[in-house]
Amino acid sequence: MNLQQQIDQLAKLKSHLYQNDFLLTWEKSHDDLLATLLIADILKNMRAENISPRLFDTGLAVSIFRDNSTRTRFSYASAANMLGLAVQDMDETKSQIAHGETVRETASMISFLTDFIGIRDDMYLGEGNKYMRKVGEALDDGAARGVLPVRPGIVNLQCDLDHPTQTMADLLHLKNHFGSLDKLRGKKIVMSWAYSPSYGKPLSVPQGIIALTTRFGMHVELAHPRGYELLPEVINIAKKNAVESGGTFAIGNSMEEAMQDADIVYPKSWAPISVMQQRTTLLHQKDSAGLTQLEKQCLLHNAEFKNWEYDQHKENLTQNGQGLYMHCLPADISGVSCAQGEVAADTFEQWRITTYQQAGYKPYIIAAMMLANRFENPGQVLKKIMESQRERVKG
Repeated sequence: MNLQQQIDQLAKLKSHLYQNDFLLTWEKSHDDLLATLLIADILKNMRAENISPRLFDTGLAVSIFRDNSTRTRFSYASAANMLGLAVQDMDETKSQIAHGETVRETASMISFLTDFIGIRDDMYLGEGNKYMRKVGEALDDGAARGVLPVRPGIVNLQCDLDHPTQTMADLLHLKNHFGSLDKLRGKKIVMSWAYSPSYGKPLSVPQGIIALTTRFGMHVELAHPRGYELLPEVINIAKKNAVESGGTFAIGNSMEEAMQDADIVYPKSWAPISVMQQRTTLLHQKDSAGLTQLEKQCLLHNAEFKNWEYDQHKENLTQNGQGLYMHCLPADISGVSCAQGEVAADTFEQWRITTYQQAGYKPYIIAAMMLANRFENPGQVLKKIMESQRERVKG
């Protein structure tokens, strides 16, 4: 479709993204998801046609990263800049939090001329998404009492439950790779645990993938060794979604069996729930000795499953031996970034550029979440941008 056709399709959707935070994909309606994907595609096509979508003349997009990040940090900054906003990264070590500043006060103080707040809080199981909602409650209060001229929208840049900017970018990658969302129906995707020589990797990506892909009639299989289960509430969401969409959802404990005839594979390490729970307690207690001991125990446990590496043998089991490989990056690449890891070096190299293309959708997804949050009729706004033909790069 061309830009006008995409905008016309967007106008037909009845989404509820306006002035609503984007925290979990399973809280969003089908039209909400379709609108986000469409807006992202439109913005990407505008970029390709050298059309500037700068909608803001001034304003801030604040980022709060409570964990390390490369792709998501720069994607958030790129998205904000694309729409005309300046980015301010909040370094909590330089704030007054150590002096007792509350979440409510921090949220208010950073929001006077702020349009969006992006938050990554994935280290504490049971806490990250709650923190985002506490920030949201403070912003609601500030806007209602006239302290804030505009209530900033919150974008979840990864929490303990979900990584919506990642999984929505993954879904857009799948949509465009296979040609449409309809063509995903009946496709088999395997979300598989894979061995890693590091510990404490969040559950949010695998949870986000199974909760999102089950909404589109896909055959979704979750594979992991015993002891690496995901949160029961997310498993129940995936089961419910599969029934409603006409797809299937299955769980197995063999990587090789899961890969059989898979159209898409997503081999990715994550930590056991019990480890993340212990880690959360130890982090709160600032128990460095306890964390060191937990890491040793976890790595020994991981090492029992070194055969959970995605390699040529397992790829040969996929559909025509060419199942689409996906990863949120960085992957633990055997012989490259580690001695042994999630994926064999030659297998990753085969798909490396494809994973970069997958990652490249994230700035557009984040910008789409921002645009839909701020403008009640995004189709009309995008139509005006298209008609203006304002050049991004002046020729």
